[in-house]
Amino acid sequence: METRGCSTVIVRKTNLTPKAIIYQKFGTKACYKLEEVQESTQNGCPGLAIPQKGPSLYRCSLELPELFVVSDTFKKKKDAEQCAAEMALKKLGINPAGDNPTELEPWDALIERMTYLFSNEFLQSLHPLSGHLRATLQRDGELCGSIPASVVAVCDAKLSNLCKLLNPKVELNPFLALSFVMRTAARLSGIVVTSKGKLSIQKLNPYPSEIRKLSDIQKSDSPHNIMVEAVHIPVSVDRTVQPVSLNILSDKYYLDAMAQKLGVTDANKVVLSRTIGKASSETRLYFVAPESSMLDVSAELVNLEGHLNVRASYLCSQSIYGDAIMASVGYTWRSKELFHEDISLQSYYRMLISKMPSGSYKLSREAILAAELPSVYTTKSNWRGSLPREILCSFCRQHRLSEPVFSSVSLPFKDSSLSRSHNEVSDADGVELETEYANGRAISTGDQELVESASMFRCKVKIFSKCQDLIIECLPMQIYKKANDAIHNASLKLLSWLNEYFKDLSMPVEQLSYLAHPLNIQFYPENFFKEFLLCPSVHNLQHRVTGRKLPEIRTVDLPCTSSGQDVCSLKIEGLDSGVFPSNGSLLCISYSIFLVTEGKHVKELVERNDEFEFELGTGAVISPLESVLSQMSVGQSAFFSMDLPSCEYILAAADDSGRITSLLTSQTCCLDYAVTFLCVTEPPEERMEQALFSPPLSKQRLEYAVQHIKKSCATTLVDFGCGSGSLLDSLLDYPTSLEKIVGIDISQKSLSRAAKVIEHMEEDQACMFGDVALNYFRPKILIVSTPNYEYNVILQRSSLTNPEEDPDEKTESQSCRFRNHDHKFEWTREQFNNWATELAKKHNYSVDFSGVGGSADVEPGFASQIAVFMRKSLLQEDGILKKENWAENCKVVWEWKSVDSSDSSL
Repeated sequence: METRGCSTVIVRKTNLTPKAIIYQKFGTKACYKLEEVQESTQNGCPGLAIPQKGPSLYRCSLELPELFVVSDTFKKKKDAEQCAAEMALKKLGINPAGDNPTELEPWDALIERMTYLFSNEFLQSLHPLSGHLRATLQRDGELCGSIPASVVAVCDAKLSNLCKLLNPKVELNPFLALSFVMRTAARLSGIVVTSKGKLSIQKLNPYPSEIRKLSDIQKSDSPHNIMVEAVHIPVSVDRTVQPVSLNILSDKYYLDAMAQKLGVTDANKVVLSRTIGKASSETRLYFVAPESSMLDVSAELVNLEGHLNVRASYLCSQSIYGDAIMASVGYTWRSKELFHEDISLQSYYRMLISKMPSGSYKLSREAILAAELPSVYTTKSNWRGSLPREILCSFCRQHRLSEPVFSSVSLPFKDSSLSRSHNEVSDADGVELETEYANGRAISTGDQELVESASMFRCKVKIFSKCQDLIIECLPMQIYKKANDAIHNASLKLLSWLNEYFKDLSMPVEQLSYLAHPLNIQFYPENFFKEFLLCPSVHNLQHRVTGRKLPEIRTVDLPCTSSGQDVCSLKIEGLDSGVFPSNGSLLCISYSIFLVTEGKHVKELVERNDEFEFELGTGAVISPLESVLSQMSVGQSAFFSMDLPSCEYILAAADDSGRITSLLTSQTCCLDYAVTFLCVTEPPEERMEQALFSPPLSKQRLEYAVQHIKKSCATTLVDFGCGSGSLLDSLLDYPTSLEKIVGIDISQKSLSRAAKVIEHMEEDQACMFGDVALNYFRPKILIVSTPNYEYNVILQRSSLTNPEEDPDEKTESQSCRFRNHDHKFEWTREQFNNWATELAKKHNYSVDFSGVGGSADVEPGFASQIAVFMRKSLLQEDGILKKENWAENCKVVWEWKSVDSSDSSL
């Protein structure tokens, strides 16, 4: 929607919400009262029933002079209020659609609004713009009462919205709104005056003295200085961002002091950006208008001649020219006094990294150098920091995109698919019903009753530009039992993909497409690169830091992170407590991170956290830190060094950014980490088992295996999925005939004490494992234990209540979730029996079934089901040791020989 000259434009009528219509008709006489409603949930297991607290809901009562109504219950307060308002309108016989007031044409509305803004009445009001107007009356000479047109354009929300109706591009170009304001002022010749070539407006007739007196406008007898710390952002990318101090006199207009810092004498040349950051923030960018913007204020100022400040423009998603100052100062709705707070270099860099998915998550954890955006969303109770959907919505706001649209696809879930992973329900299981959500609110629905009763969900996410151009869409195939879980997982996939782009902003389209395909992401390159045009210019600058490569000295061989960081000089101190973490565990650590110069001559603390909790195995901390922690036991401390990450992270973490910047630019540095492992909360599987069994099922399984191994008189043992070596460690405490013990696991990291069992494989891999183990290794005895899926309902309903867990996760619809988020499948007794029987028959083995926890004679059987395979053929040529090449496919990490137990190694 655009205009030429002063012609009017036709725009659609804006439909007011029910609450807005109530306010129009009743104003402050409408009284809303919100009430929190708790719904209890039953866990569906009578024998082990534990009362549980349900999710919070809200009900709203609305009292009007003529009636009183009470809404239904809703998850969100605002939905309850809108419902109450809608009910009241119906009782009053008002049709919101038909009786919605017709708005004025934008140009007429602009004229009406500007007339009010320069009225005597407005000067006395508590409004950001009236604060500016009162301050300009303290300016000297002909500047008295003269206000920069840019202030009028950005400080009145109603006027700004009218400009957006005239041209949506106002969002990106502050000079477009400026031209609308100046053209409107030109039509108010009897109220305000403008000067040719100047971007300022002045009231034609001075305010009466009584109005000035009522507005508290008078010269102070004892003016004082106000010092405000701000940040100077040069237009040249070769110059660094620096702190700057503003010296503001209490009886002067603060924009005059700002103009002097920007190198001009007239504050009317200063242009203000929109606010940056949270809604209540007064943080803005200030810069001088290019000369070309003052030549013809009657034209739409779109193509300006000037040097674009890419860093400043990136921060506020508007076109900023020349040098800029970022400051938090101005007038607010809260007070007539000038508001101000300091902005540091740390604030600048935090704003910068908040525009990246990983940076936003790091800030939410207050762990910029330790945390990382997780690659997996397991449960709400295990997640720490901002949730994926919140991060995605924040990302879109930061980059001035439309709110993401979440479409929840509902699939009725059939019992026949219980044996499959919750990520593997096919489309054939039910008819899809789709509900779209914009910022969490439903905008269209299918059969709502069927949607609510369905038990499985898939989520589709779409991201549009402000002009509604489709940029990205994601439709993961994974299915979840809760709509919120589907939304968070889809959001996390999008964030992970975007994060890869921000790690390498020069990534070609082909590589982006390659990364998008397995995540079921489709993006539209032309729209995508248009919206993120300035990202490479800004973030690539931060890598210009002098650093050094650490010497190649390591006590362990740990994997590098994607950014090329290496762990060096690792030292673990403290007694081995025997309590180790595993995937799914919640770890609590304390840590300190120091920036140190070469030779350790200078050591500056940049980040510290006394209690930091995260879930192991989800990528919630940087990879080197997780690798180190996987080798530690509770109570131990570790010390190691790492290469420098991007300097924007270091400067965002450090309180004294100026000092750190000096070290980074003049010294060769690295990071020193000091970490203490405080405690660990076992993963859900262990917690559930301990709630019912003593000793825990894990120890019962070990004892079962040990007894069979002793009876077998075997001389060699291979433990498939040995994890942290709990079985192997247990065997060392018993006299056995074993001469050689071998532990095998699917990852070296797992062998460093992240326990695996068979159900951590994909189901097809587990079937392959059986064939490989019995055909290739030909053991005399093979003992396989795995969870009994049918027993999960008892374990999950009787597990000890954790006050931090999400009550929604304990609802009846969750009764069939797996015991551990890392499990790719779990089998029923029938499935396990079929698999083991067919496998034994195929490879000439006998098989016996047993278990631990529970009883085979009482439903639903054993908690852990066990199959013991016995080889029928005892021919030596079938022996594992005759096939010397078996070790060629494995890397030996753990081995024990009875000849000399001191040869045991890891």
